[in-house]
Amino acid sequence: MVSTPKMPEFPDDLPTVALFRLAYNVLSIRIFDAVVSGGYGDLRPAHGNVMEQFGREDGLRLTDLASGAGMTAQSMSELVDDLERKGYVERRPDPSDRRAKRIYLTEKGKHNVSVAAQAVADTEASIIEALGQEGYEEVRRLIQAVIARESRSHNA
Repeated sequence: MVSTPKMPEFPDDLPTVALFRLAYNVLSIRIFDAVVSGGYGDLRPAHGNVMEQFGREDGLRLTDLASGAGMTAQSMSELVDDLERKGYVERRPDPSDRRAKRIYLTEKGKHNVSVAAQAVADTEASIIEALGQEGYEEVRRLIQAVIARESRSHNA
């Protein structure tokens, strides 16, 4: 079984970007622990870069997976290869481009995505409990505003 790292103490004067990273890490660890506890101890946290995208759509191209995770196609290919060996995904011909392949979840992969979705829902509920509904909605609104602004300035 994969050992989950413990989150370190951190100073109050960390930059906001570091706080975003720490929040992401803490929440990701919680979700990963739930996935492992759900019977998926053969996965690593990095596999989440692939599997979380199948919660929205199945039958994705490798380039779409890589783009969605902010990774190189080569790094994504290594993760997909590993997940294919473990029985979570399978490659099939792309009906619209015979040179390409699409990646689909197997039954094992679909069950894993279901377990992860429940872990995400439980984590969201925990955030709401900690912040209250209004605080939760405000945090989401503020994070979305940061993302929108940075996306516009990056694409300008």
